[in-house]
Amino acid sequence: MTTADTGAPVLAAGCVLWRRSAGGGLELCLVHRPRYDDWSFPKGKLKRGEDALAGALREVEEETGHRCAPGARLPTARYTVQGRPKRVDYWAAEATGGHFEPNSEVDRVRWLPPGEARDRLTQPRDKQLVDALLGVLNPG
Repeated sequence: MTTADTGAPVLAAGCVLWRRSAGGGLELCLVHRPRYDDWSFPKGKLKRGEDALAGALREVEEETGHRCAPGARLPTARYTVQGRPKRVDYWAAEATGGHFEPNSEVDRVRWLPPGEARDRLTQPRDKQLVDALLGVLNPG
């Protein structure tokens, strides 16, 4: 039986990738996917048997060219795609180095302050991840 036969959710993972700008401000990395013409955080489907965090880190590097240090767990997104449930586990992750090269999945990345990132995100469900990250980085 395949995942499609069982109605089991499509499993995916990603990160809210962040860094400090030269001026010390917070910047979040958004990716543009030409296939969907949307702006989102780097994420993707897990490979069979892959740990969610390992998959999230792999997807960040594949989509953005950046390596990162994972931090706190962020809210899990649950939604339906083409009639199938999908679950995306997220982590906060600080960029530690790398360089973006456009590819077939992601043609652009933007590093934006949190407010601009929130406004640029296509899906309303992704906007809560900005607030969750800010809560983790600035507790209290």
